Amino acid sequence: MMSSNTASSSAVVAGSADPAAPRRNSKKPKYSRFTQQELPACKPILTPRWVISAFLLVSVVFIPIGVASLFASRDVVEIVDRYESDCIPPGINDKVNYIQTPGDKSCNRTIKVPKHMKKPVYVYYQLDNFYQNHRRYVKSRSDAQLRDNSSASDTSTCKPEDTVNGTGTLPIVPCGLIAWSLFNDTYSFSRNNLQLIVNKKDISWKSDREHKFGSDVYPKNFQANGTLIGGASLDPTKPLSEQEDLIVWMRTAALPTFRKLYGKIEVDLEQNDVISVTLQNNYNTYSFNGKKKLVLSTTSWLGGKNDFLGIAYLTVGGLCFFLALVFTLVYLVKPRRLGDPSYLSWNRNPGGR
Repeated sequence: MMSSNTASSSAVVAGSADPAAPRRNSKKPKYSRFTQQELPACKPILTPRWVISAFLLVSVVFIPIGVASLFASRDVVEIVDRYESDCIPPGINDKVNYIQTPGDKSCNRTIKVPKHMKKPVYVYYQLDNFYQNHRRYVKSRSDAQLRDNSSASDTSTCKPEDTVNGTGTLPIVPCGLIAWSLFNDTYSFSRNNLQLIVNKKDISWKSDREHKFGSDVYPKNFQANGTLIGGASLDPTKPLSEQEDLIVWMRTAALPTFRKLYGKIEVDLEQNDVISVTLQNNYNTYSFNGKKKLVLSTTSWLGGKNDFLGIAYLTVGGLCFFLALVFTLVYLVKPRRLGDPSYLSWNRNPGGR
């Protein structure tokens, strides 16, 4: 009986070795040092000296950068003049009706220069509570139409400003809500009764002028969709690549408060200079309780006026310096014996097997 059992078991083993027999699938992964996480790795031991040195290094680097950034921001001279309320004539209660009624809406403002402003002096307009990042607003444009004249009829993404009066036969170029709502307040400046020229050339991104707005695309049927005018008109004799106010406006802002470049004054402004501003208050921000501001600003090597970056660097650098001092005091007052690193798992068993 024992011999027959042995023979049968031998037959089973022999049968299992048959290459034609179906193999059992195994989910065990193929061994490699990568899949088993056995590759060489840096595993530093964070001793008190290393931690204190790291905090000191961060503070030594961050604090000077923060001080330099803060001084650069403080060197920027910035003048902000809010005017949307002051430019409504007295006695007018319905501001929306006033702004939508055609007519002259000129407004005179006076700005005093607090410090010497080196050229170029950048002129911005600032809008508050204007959500250019609204999903429907952002999608209401046709990039293909802006780039190429052959795509003038590509207005499927531009509704409701796609065709004239929704006829479907006369496409608007440029189409969409973004172009339709183009900012149309204008500013002119004078000093001592002498006009200050505002240079509006090269105020947009070069990549936008060369690649996003075609030199063969001209405005067509723009602001002709009924009686409600969204914003500024465009010169039909100039291609879109040369209409830089539009190019600047079409680069939508991510936040509801934003500034866009209007132009550059290419002369120095001296301290206590009185600048007379004549503006046309045309843009409707009253229907959504928006604010309009005129901004004159210089720049530094870091850009415009912004204290946040310097304060952030100083905060992180100061916090690291404080932690370095605390850890140093703890280490000196109550030192703690270090453990033996030879007992660490990767030192006892480097191969992981």
